[in-house]
Amino acid sequence: MPVRIRLRRVGTKNVPAYRIVVADGHSPRDGRFIENIGTYHPQKATDNFKVDVERANFWIKRGAQPSDTVRSILKKAERAAKAA
Repeated sequence: MPVRIRLRRVGTKNVPAYRIVVADGHSPRDGRFIENIGTYHPQKATDNFKVDVERANFWIKRGAQPSDTVRSILKKAERAAKAA
């Protein structure tokens, strides 16, 4: 069972919003998930994501593979946490 950390679309038409979720790799994009660990709003200029970095690292240590977009969001979140 490959576990992935990926985006799940929850926004309306022309207003994208995403939840960062931990899901089985075989589940559909907007289907079943294991845990919700954050949000991402690509149209906001600043503070467009919120991520529980601790939970993300927990899942990564247990073998979860983040998608490319989630990987970049996690890098930004870790930098923001160190700066604060």
